[in-house]
Amino acid sequence: MNHGKPVFELHPDDPRVKALASADPRMGRLIALIGSLATKPQGPWFTELARSIISQQISVKAASTIRGRVIELAGELSPAALLAQSDADLRAAGLSASKVAYLKDLSDKVQSGQLDLDRLQELDDEEVIKQLVSVKGIGRWSAEMFLIFALGREHVVSYGDAGLQRAAKWMYDMEERPDRKYLQQAAAQWPSYGSIASLYLWESINRGHVDSGETFNERLASFEIQTD
Repeated sequence: MNHGKPVFELHPDDPRVKALASADPRMGRLIALIGSLATKPQGPWFTELARSIISQQISVKAASTIRGRVIELAGELSPAALLAQSDADLRAAGLSASKVAYLKDLSDKVQSGQLDLDRLQELDDEEVIKQLVSVKGIGRWSAEMFLIFALGREHVVSYGDAGLQRAAKWMYDMEERPDRKYLQQAAAQWPSYGSIASLYLWESINRGHVDSGETFNERLASFEIQTD
């Protein structure tokens, strides 16, 4: 399945964004700082899951290189194409032995119907996660990313995401805490639309705000946005 367009296209006048800003005024100021944002269009869902496995624990550049070699070898990222390749050939394309096993497990489960990607949209968030983590090499974080970026689910907060934790600590000017549960503390202020809050927090990293060396209020002042 391929949407061919961004799952989220957000702007300050979006009712969901306005509701989030109203519930959490500090998030509202981050939204004012960032403005509009959109997620990248997703490819077929199998392809996105395969890309996720290939990209694990390596740089973006390395992942792109290896993915290109795998596609050159197999012709495409599809269950049948990947299952038709020998483990040795996939290893020669740059995949680790574990990733070869993960990709073949994903391909086998999808091809056999054990994992029906077309049905995932009908399931609730936790059931989607349960289905996806049944595949070797797909953990909860990867499943949560799929919920947000492929299925467009609006109420997902990935509490294990280190970037979100870091951005939340910066935005809310939080004291160091041993358990590092900055995001859990922040998300208590979002009665809904946790995915949208997360997208704005990620974007605050992407645009250099979090690592600017300025506090959140200093950053707002630099852009002439009202501070606390």
